Order: sequence, then C-alpha cells, then structure tokens
Amino acid sequence: MRSCRVALTEQVGYLYAAAVLRIGYGFLYLVFLLREFPHRDEIWGPGSPWTPALANELFVQTGWSSILTLSPGRLYFETCYTLGIVTSLLFMLGWRARAVSVAFAVIVASFHARTIFMTDGGDNLILLMSLYLCLTACGRRWSLDARRRRLHSSAAGAGLPAPTEISSFRLQFGTTRRYLVTLIHNCGMLVIAAQVCLLYGAAGLYKVQGSFWGDGTALHYALNLDLFRPWPALSQMVDRQTIFIAVAGYLTVLLQVAFPCLLFSRLKYALLPMLLGMHVGIAVLMGLPYFSAAMIVADAVFLPDRFYTSVARFLRRKGGREADGRPGAATPAKSSLLPSQPRSADMGQKPLGPTGTDRRFATGSAPPP
Repeated sequence: MRSCRVALTEQVGYLYAAAVLRIGYGFLYLVFLLREFPHRDEIWGPGSPWTPALANELFVQTGWSSILTLSPGRLYFETCYTLGIVTSLLFMLGWRARAVSVAFAVIVASFHARTIFMTDGGDNLILLMSLYLCLTACGRRWSLDARRRRLHSSAAGAGLPAPTEISSFRLQFGTTRRYLVTLIHNCGMLVIAAQVCLLYGAAGLYKVQGSFWGDGTALHYALNLDLFRPWPALSQMVDRQTIFIAVAGYLTVLLQVAFPCLLFSRLKYALLPMLLGMHVGIAVLMGLPYFSAAMIVADAVFLPDRFYTSVARFLRRKGGREADGRPGAATPAKSSLLPSQPRSADMGQKPLGPTGTDRRFATGSAPPP
C-alpha cells in the first residue's frame, strides 16, 4: 500500500507519453480544422442545415453545450473557428499547456456537440482524450513550456540569489501542491490507459458475439462495402487472399481481447506493433485515417518514459556517427598539454553545495518540477 501511495504522489510518471498525446491530438485536430476549412459553414456555421436552434433543442435532452451556438452571426463563427485553429496549434506546441489544455477541451467539445450526428469513433476518442489531458502535466516534456523553464534555469544559474528564510506555511503549501499535481497527473494517465483498454476489450468482445467473425468472413464483407472502399482495386486484391483474410480476422479479435490482459507484461511490446499494423490497414483499406491516427496516438500511453529516452539516445548516437562519417568532418583532437581534471566523485569528495536549481527551490523562487 505504501509503495502504491509513493508511486501516485511522489513520482510523476509517463511524462513523455503525455507529451506524445498532447502533440498527437493537437496536430490531428489542427489538421482536421484546416481540412474542413472550405466546408466549415455547411458543417458548423450559419449555413448548416442543422441550425443552432435545432442544436439547442438537442442540448436540452443530452445536456451538451457549445460556444458556437451562443450567437448566430457569421463574424462570431469565424472568430470561434480561428480560435479553434490557434488553440490547437498552441496545444500541440505546449505553450502555457495547463491553461491551453482547458481551452482545447472546450473547443473540441463545442465543435463535437454542434453537429454531433456527423461525428465518428475518432472524434469521440479525441473528445475524451482532450478532457483527460486537462488533468495531466502534458507540458513538462517536448514543449515550449519545457524550453522556457530550461532557459530560465540556465539564466538563474549564472547569478544565484542568496538563500532567504521562508515561512513553514509556504513550505507546506508547496509540498502539498506538488503532491496534488503529481497525484492528479498519475490518475489522469491511469484513466487514459483504462479508457484505451476498455475500447479494445469492448471491441473484441463485441466481435466475438458475431457469427461473421467466428467463421472468418467479417473482413471479406468489410472490404466489399462501397462506403469504405477508397481504393476498390486494392480492396479486391486483398479480398482474393482468403486465407489471409481469415487469419487477419481471428488475429484482430485475439489482439483486442488479449491486450488488456497482457498490458503489464513485456508482451505488450510485441502487441503494440501488431496493433499499429492493424490501424494502418484500417486507414488504407477502409479510408478511416482520422480514426486510425487517433488510436495510434492513444497506444502511446502504454510506453514508459525509459522507452522514449532510449529512442532519443539511439537517434543522437546515430546522428553523431553519421556526422563523424561525413567526408571532411573534423574530429576534435584531445590536447596532451594539460592533464585531465578529475571529477569530485573520483577524488572521493562531495559536491561543494547545492546547484542553482536546488537553491531556488529552497528559497521558493521557482516552481516545483
């Protein structure tokens, strides 16, 4: 029980996964709004057949609301649409992520509720994830906020302020705030992981009940639906591979049902690439790239921080080897005139004192990590 409490309140986990979710869903919604820009009036604007009056009548029954229905004017709608594009871009870049994440959730919910009958599974997933990401510290990594904090730490390290005494109330308030932020972030990431597991498990169990998935012919019928055949020749070519169609159908059901059960084992590193291939196939063969991309981004929540840091180190090493292998690339020569300076750890000494960051934390002049 104590280890669980420590993991939830004292260690912020899956920060890189939260950053991937922020970047992925911000980018997807930005592309979505830009793609529908020529058709924005017919879908959400004053020229839509689903008028704001009809939308408000539905809101009474469903409890939804939308900022797009607050005014029927075209100028107001164009302002909201521009605000949606700017908010999606800032959310993707991680600028003031805590405040912008709330604005992004409001934008997504407003556009989703305005024409709820035109949404699909990808829209529903992005809506849920935008709400969950408000609880997470998704701007701690790979963001403009992280860059600003890094620059601020470097500038403050050049001239360290003198330590000052602060009240015990302020210290206790800062400690409580860090615990609450850590707890809410970890619970938010846990809810996101549970949501993805629920999606896969429910989809797999629903398929098990169908006779077409039981006899291996479900994908055959899916490939012959005119509504989901962006490439008819490609669909016909794949449909001729009867054994492949049957195996792919059974494997799809097995992956979706088994994924929540194998989540906490190393087998997830083998299941995630298979799920990636499944989503790519859905995007290409059935013409659902938006839904597939939303699911691929959601799968990133199951990769720990050490995975992303390992990939980053591998890319840096690879980039360094390529730079060294270029013709004419100069390699720095080691100077033999001066002996190498021993580190304090090699000399058996402790560091002289706290770093600039530690001193600022001690004086309360900088926010907690």
